[in-house]
Amino acid sequence: MLDTHPHDAQREMETPGKQPEPPPPASKIRWVAAIAMLVALGIAIAGILARRHQESEVTKWTVEQAVPTVATITPKQGVSGQQLVLPGDIEAWYEAPIYARVSGYLKDWYFDFGAHVQKGQLLADIDAPDLDAQLAAAKAKLASAQAQVKVREAERDFANTTYARWRDSPKGVVSEQETESKKAEFGSAAARYNAALADANVNQSQVDQLTALEAFKRIVAPFDGIVTARNTDVGALINAGSGVGGGSGPQLFRVADVHEMRVFVQVPQEMSAGMHGGLTADLALPQYPDKTFKAVVATTSEAINKTSRTLLVELHADNTDKLLQPGTFAEVHFNLANNPSTIRIPTSALIFRENGVQVAVLGAGNKVELRSVKLGRNLGTEFEVLKGLTVSDTVINSPPDSLSSGEVVKVVKDAQPSQDQEPEAK
Repeated sequence: MLDTHPHDAQREMETPGKQPEPPPPASKIRWVAAIAMLVALGIAIAGILARRHQESEVTKWTVEQAVPTVATITPKQGVSGQQLVLPGDIEAWYEAPIYARVSGYLKDWYFDFGAHVQKGQLLADIDAPDLDAQLAAAKAKLASAQAQVKVREAERDFANTTYARWRDSPKGVVSEQETESKKAEFGSAAARYNAALADANVNQSQVDQLTALEAFKRIVAPFDGIVTARNTDVGALINAGSGVGGGSGPQLFRVADVHEMRVFVQVPQEMSAGMHGGLTADLALPQYPDKTFKAVVATTSEAINKTSRTLLVELHADNTDKLLQPGTFAEVHFNLANNPSTIRIPTSALIFRENGVQVAVLGAGNKVELRSVKLGRNLGTEFEVLKGLTVSDTVINSPPDSLSSGEVVKVVKDAQPSQDQEPEAK
C-alpha cells in the first residue's frame, strides 16, 4: 500500500488532471551559476580599478602639492629719487647760556623768555655792594700811591738838580767824593720814585679790574636772538661763575640766534660714503605733519665716532618764518644721488639664516639656488645689493621658510605667497 503525503493528496484534489512540472535540466543551472560568477567578478575588477585610479590621482595631487609654488622677480638696476631717513637734532645758529661774572643780588630783569632782543640790550642788573666797596678801596689806594709818586718825583728831581750842580762845578771847588755822594743820593731818590710809580701802577690795575667787573653788573644780550630761558628773579642771590672752573653760579638766561638753524645727524658708517657738502635733505617735524623744511649739508666731522661708528653731519636750514625751534627732533630725509649701476631687490626677497643674508635664485629646471649676497643701503622697501647678484638673475620673491638649495619649485606668474609665508625682512 502506497504512503501518500497529505499535502500531495490535497494538491491532487485541488488541481485534478494537472501533471507536476519537470525539474530544470542541469546544464541550465550551470549556465546561470557561471553568469552570476562573471557578474560578481566584473564588479570586483571594476572596484579594484576604481580604487587604483583614485590612489593614482591622490598620489599625483600629493606630489603636485609637495612642489612649492613661487613668484619670481627680476632685480632692478639704478637708484633715483631714493631717500635715506635718519633722526636729527635741530639747534640754534648760536646759543649761549648767560651767567653772572660778579656776585650779588639781582636788582631787576627786563626780558622774559620768548622775548626778542638785540645785541648789547640790557637783560638784567645786579646789585653788588661788595664789589662796590672793593672798587672804592682800590681807588683810595690808587690815590695814595699816586700822591706818593709825586713826592718821590720831587725828591728825585731835587737830588738830580743837586747832583748836576756838584757835577758841573769847577774843578777843585768840590771834592770828587762829595760829587759821588750826590750822585748816589740821586740814584736812591730815582729808585724810590720808580718803586712808588710801580706801586701806583699795581693799584691802577686793581682799579681797572674792579671797574671792568662793575660793568658785568649789567647783563646784556651777546647777539640778536630770542631769550629761551630765564632762571632767576628779583632779589635772588647771584654767585659768579658757571659751575665750571670753580664757579658755582646758576644760569641766569639763555639766548638763541634762530635766523638760521643747524641740524646735526649721526649717519651710520655704512651709509656715510654718500654724505658730502651740498647734499639736500627734507626735514619732517612731528608738530608740522603737513609741512617739510629744506636743508643742505654744510660739513661733516670727517671722522667716524669709535663708540657709535657714526659720522656727524651738519646741515643748515633757513628759518625765516621762525617755525624751527632749538632742541627739536626731526626726521631728516637725505635726497641721495642717482646711481645707475646699483642693483636693488625688495626686502621681501631676502632670507636671513645662520649663513647670513641670502636670496633664492631660480636656476635650470626650476631648481633653487640659495646665494649669499652683500647688502648696501636700506632704501626703505628695497635694499641695494653690492655683491652676489646680477640683473640677469631670476629671484624668488617671498620664498617659503622651508625652501632649500636644489629643491624644485613651480613658478606661477603673479602668484601670491601663502598666508603663512611672511617676508623675511621689512
